[in-house]
Amino acid sequence: MSRKKSNMQKNLITLMSLLLLAFILTACPGRATTTSEARVMTDREGHTITVPTQINTIVTLGPSNTEVLVALGFADKIIATDRFAAGVAGLGANVPRDFGFMDFDVEYIIDLMPDIIFVTGMTRVHGDDDPMAPISAVGITIIYKPTSVSLAAIMEDIRFIADVMGVKNTGETIISNMRTEINAIRQIAASITETRTVYFEISPAPWMVSFGRGTFLNEMIELVGATNIFADHDGWMGVSEEVLLELNPDVILTSVDFLVDPIAEIKERPGFNALAAVQNNAVFPIDTAASNRPTHNVIIALRQIAESVFPEYFK
Repeated sequence: MSRKKSNMQKNLITLMSLLLLAFILTACPGRATTTSEARVMTDREGHTITVPTQINTIVTLGPSNTEVLVALGFADKIIATDRFAAGVAGLGANVPRDFGFMDFDVEYIIDLMPDIIFVTGMTRVHGDDDPMAPISAVGITIIYKPTSVSLAAIMEDIRFIADVMGVKNTGETIISNMRTEINAIRQIAASITETRTVYFEISPAPWMVSFGRGTFLNEMIELVGATNIFADHDGWMGVSEEVLLELNPDVILTSVDFLVDPIAEIKERPGFNALAAVQNNAVFPIDTAASNRPTHNVIIALRQIAESVFPEYFK
């Protein structure tokens, strides 16, 4: 064998070894590679945040944050969340759900050392307070997301979280699907000439709770062509039996899910047999999670509202 041929073989072996080493280094699980600089962004509350180059571990407070992240494909990166996320489809069964929005263990979360934490605005007990300050002080990125009150704001939440996670196209696909369903319902609603009034119950007797304008649920009732009996009030509100009997809604909707039979409970309340909704058997359940969480799944509740209030148009 000539010296020239021998050197060529040595060079080839060396090259193959280097390629194999490069493959091992890049494919080895758990090894992060730097692809870009950390990004400075503005979160949904208007705060400046620094998004890590690599996001491999996430903690979430607020089931809406969890639900959106799962839909975007990051269920496997969520290492802990709050107990209210128990019903989020697609979230790993072994993910700890050990804390609430306000009663969380700071040291426990710091020990987890997640790359990023998505926090619901409900975690702020007093306006501008920052209960996560001890956590951000150790270098963990905290992202506050206030509870959105409109369908447009919910879409912006999804767009923002998708941007943070580097999957803008996936976020836009989810938003596009939402718009398609909303537009389909809006088109049918435009052909409805009659008006039906709606009472939507969030909490049952004796502490009945509903809502007025400035909420995405009120927007959804109006979008299907109906009228919320409390549309002239702002935000969330307690409801008295006297007022409800006076306003006499055509349809009653409830998202209560902790009673054995919330529909029967409404119908059997003293005096409620005088309500048009009860007399006409127009009392319907609406999915709790889909109607209460400001996520892409509100379109599930929107469809249920439409089919309940105007079944002859939407079913």
